Amino acid sequence: MNRQQQNGIGHRKSLKQNGHYEEPSWPSTDTWDDVIPLPRLSFKRSAWVIFTLAVICFANSYDGDFVFDDSEAVTGNKDLKPETPLLSLFHHDFWGRKLDSKTSHKSYRPLTVLTFRWSYSLAGGLYPMNFHIINIILHGIVSVLMLATFSLLMAGCEVRDGRPIFGCPRAALFSGVLFAVHPVHTESIAAVVGRADLLCALFFILSFLGYIKACLKDVDDESLYRPSSASILWLIASMLLCALSVMCKEQGITVIGIISAYDILIICKIDLLEIIGIKSQTETIKADEQEFVKPWKKCLLFRHIILLVSGLIILTTRWRIMGSTTPTFQVFDNPHSFVNGSLFRALNYNYLYSINSWLLVNPWWLCFDWSMGCIPVIESLSDWRIVVVIVFWIILASLLFTSLNGILNQQKRNITMALAFLIIPFLPATNLFFRVGFVIAERALYLPTAGFCIIVVTGVSKLCQDKDKREIIRYCIYYLVLMFVIRSVHRSDQWRQEMPLFLSGAKVCSLNAKVHYNIAKLNGDKGNADIAIEKYRLAIELNEEYDQAMNNLGNILKEKGDLKEAEKLLLKAVNIRDDFAAAWMNLGIVQASLHKNNSAEKSYYTALKHRKRYPDCYYNLGNMYLEMGKNQLAIQAFRNATQQKPDHVNAWGNMVILLDNIGLTTEAEKVGKEALQYNSDPSLLFNLANVLGKQDKFKESEVVFLKAIQQSSKDSRMYANLGVLYHRWGKFEAAVKAYTTALQLDPSLDTTKDNLRMVHRKMEKAQRK
Repeated sequence: MNRQQQNGIGHRKSLKQNGHYEEPSWPSTDTWDDVIPLPRLSFKRSAWVIFTLAVICFANSYDGDFVFDDSEAVTGNKDLKPETPLLSLFHHDFWGRKLDSKTSHKSYRPLTVLTFRWSYSLAGGLYPMNFHIINIILHGIVSVLMLATFSLLMAGCEVRDGRPIFGCPRAALFSGVLFAVHPVHTESIAAVVGRADLLCALFFILSFLGYIKACLKDVDDESLYRPSSASILWLIASMLLCALSVMCKEQGITVIGIISAYDILIICKIDLLEIIGIKSQTETIKADEQEFVKPWKKCLLFRHIILLVSGLIILTTRWRIMGSTTPTFQVFDNPHSFVNGSLFRALNYNYLYSINSWLLVNPWWLCFDWSMGCIPVIESLSDWRIVVVIVFWIILASLLFTSLNGILNQQKRNITMALAFLIIPFLPATNLFFRVGFVIAERALYLPTAGFCIIVVTGVSKLCQDKDKREIIRYCIYYLVLMFVIRSVHRSDQWRQEMPLFLSGAKVCSLNAKVHYNIAKLNGDKGNADIAIEKYRLAIELNEEYDQAMNNLGNILKEKGDLKEAEKLLLKAVNIRDDFAAAWMNLGIVQASLHKNNSAEKSYYTALKHRKRYPDCYYNLGNMYLEMGKNQLAIQAFRNATQQKPDHVNAWGNMVILLDNIGLTTEAEKVGKEALQYNSDPSLLFNLANVLGKQDKFKESEVVFLKAIQQSSKDSRMYANLGVLYHRWGKFEAAVKAYTTALQLDPSLDTTKDNLRMVHRKMEKAQRK
């Protein structure tokens, strides 16, 4: 293959100079790639290096817990369970909610949830290790595919035997290594929910590579590739892979923009500024060159029509699945998008873009959540952060100018494609097309990192033109990679468990109310009530309208007996958010404890108004009616709870006990047996056994008691009541044995002691006779 053929695919013949057609003068790929002080490896060796580094950096997250969003998307998602119909995945969002629900975020990612279901099935349950290992391997695979992508982006597509060869091996290796070890990827890998980003990236890159394959039709190594045709099958395959990417995460649709940019800039080598007249052509194209231009223009148009139609079909389908509505978010989810005035909203958006860019440059400043005061809103033109926005645009404009000014050579195309990769996949997170539910999300930078890597490598290549600096730059490269590896390992370790993760967030975003809320919630779950109260109060201090923190703090204070303050907090929570069903229910519980039964009843029914399927609310309503002596209303409330949640143990149990207490033992038996059809909890068995015993159905009661004891052999109540059964049945020796076992488990059972003495007297009396 001659030199001209190696410089790329789809080259336009050169401008006429001295009667010959030559390529415009720019540094060859070999020249700018060779100056990078890294070894020249084959693709296979480079791939192994990158895969190994990608796995090593995040390997310590393999035994991590389910953390943060995993609790909702994985552990609390019924779509993972085998009993859930498989087709339900395609009617629910990423979190397992119905897409037409008011609480749905419209994040339709059925393929990602399907892989969660496979992980659940393979592991035989919710064992996080199986989920984490798959994420780590996926990142390694994506990093290797990125190596091929970097070669195509930075070297064009050098062809041999109809296949692209590994061009710019040093630059591609450097870019691939940076991508593989970049710490900003930690969330996408160490968090199980990050699999959406990994799968999206996988199909994204395969779609891009499939499109390149389509454009390699009829290529041989003896002729310069001219993109005047394309493989329809590979084009269709590329678009199907794009659709699969979208079904993993919405960001996948942006591959169409990357493909379009690559087709125009790299395959067809079109200078758009020249076409629209901003640049003037200093040379004219000869007639035979024009003959070459016509077919590729025609095929370029054809390919872009396919891209456009495919994109519209995917977007239209996605929009219809969402119910033709956008998700609804609250102010604290993304306060910058609620700023009044287009100017200040634009300033805030651009400041967020600059922060995202800074995270790529300085990944030591990472946080699991960036909402609620972590980045204060810009509300004044005197805010010094506007300078950051200006600097951000100066840098971006400089890169654009560098990439577009003068003759569009390969290195300038590299920068243009880098900017395309940096910007286009990030577009769904920009708030420009629709409001998103976050301020900054590190996971949204997974694909844009590729553009950052190309910019860094291009800059390093420029610096290496000076031979005297190459040795210093070599050590700087090794140092940078080492620092990224160390930071990735450290950050992965923080993501293994929730407490280290949340505490690390408090160091980065001390003003973030949600960070302190999560620390409080975790401590509350662990029984550290005092720390939880302190952190909840701090969260409310940072965000005076943090209704969820008020609800949780109210619950803890209720448990500690501080009912007055709990009521005050819960009233404030429902005033802030009138449709906060959980807060209304908790308010009802507190008011019932304060014997404000009329207010409690109103609170319960308000909760049910905003959440029609709320079995816990019916259960608590039933408890209030029970305390008030309104037995029929209590039974109806318990029945409603069990209808909405057939395995609601407490509702079944209270219903059986109430029916038994009011003398309806036959009905209590019927309800108890009905409950066991849905749940064989030992407490339900215990209640049914007591009811059967009272009806002198001793044998049947004994069988049920023994089943309960098999499940709960350390429960002294089981043996105590079994002893009563045997006592009444006349089996005194069995009664003694049961009473003795109960007292061994709990020596404080005075009633059981009395019963044991009584049965001993009866046995002695029987012996005397």
